[in-house]
Amino acid sequence: LSVGRAVLAALRERLGALCWSLAPLPLSLPLPGWRDSAPRPQREQEWGDTAPTPISVNYHFTRRCNYKCGFCFHTAKTSFVLPLEEAKRGLAMLKEAGMEKINFSGGEPFIQDRGEFVGELVQFCKQELELPSVSIVSNGSLIRKQWFQKYGEYLDILAISCDSFDEDVNVLIGRGQGKKNHVENLHKLRQWCREYAVAFKINSVINRFNVEEDMNEQIKALNPVRWKVFQCLLIEGENSGEDALREAEKFVISDEDFDRFLDRHKDVSCLVPESNQKMRDSYLILDEYMRFLNCRNGRKEPSKSILDVGVEAAIKFSGFDEKMFLKRGGKYVWSKADMKLDW
Repeated sequence: LSVGRAVLAALRERLGALCWSLAPLPLSLPLPGWRDSAPRPQREQEWGDTAPTPISVNYHFTRRCNYKCGFCFHTAKTSFVLPLEEAKRGLAMLKEAGMEKINFSGGEPFIQDRGEFVGELVQFCKQELELPSVSIVSNGSLIRKQWFQKYGEYLDILAISCDSFDEDVNVLIGRGQGKKNHVENLHKLRQWCREYAVAFKINSVINRFNVEEDMNEQIKALNPVRWKVFQCLLIEGENSGEDALREAEKFVISDEDFDRFLDRHKDVSCLVPESNQKMRDSYLILDEYMRFLNCRNGRKEPSKSILDVGVEAAIKFSGFDEKMFLKRGGKYVWSKADMKLDW
């Protein structure tokens, strides 16, 4: 049975890719387990009469990853990736709708075509669409110096996920890959960002295994432009619940624990804290099918794809809280041309 299910899943994804290759023919019929087949209780209920502007969009174009972080809230439920030209078409639609910043994420963005896919998208967004800010969030393990040589000039910000400066803790969390040292690689990437004039950022998820750690010295030495500190978040169907691929309950910390961690690092000037309350509705998340994901009910409920219905129609189902986005500092100096950094 398990082999049969795997074969069917592979065939379904190949069929999905084939259908995309028929563009610009419209796709009106949902395929089983694909696109519009996901449960969507709010499908016919819009969150507001006026569609918000997609100023900053997080495009999770792949769910595949080479790490196994136990708290991951965007897991490898499919291996589908849009054809490159379709992805570009959707990005151009978002630019037309008012997008100023695009952030490529996953899964692991550099796993697709050894980083060439995300490199092509980065160059397209900066060179063709002329977006003020293009960024990537990565675990850093698959990035090579040759990538910076080819695409570094088009990238404004590279954010590397690092939850601990103790390698044993990283292994416990799931950020381990054989003999490779995550922290050593972080420092190497920091140096490449200096060489190729890419703003360096660090993302950390605070959880039960690192909540007592003191990271002041290491963060100050790396001197990122921003240190985003997230509270471990549960999303049903992703890292919590019967149909989830992860069980993140053992990683969860209380609000009080999170506040204590923040207080311990209050002297780090680049610290940007994000509690569960701030995180849940203040991000515009686009999945691998270019559907906005609504997290208001504690799970990710997808809209229709912007490629089928347009940005304005799809974004009304996103649950996006534009006021919280601005309150948490979602709009900042995000173009490296305006940062005036000493590389």
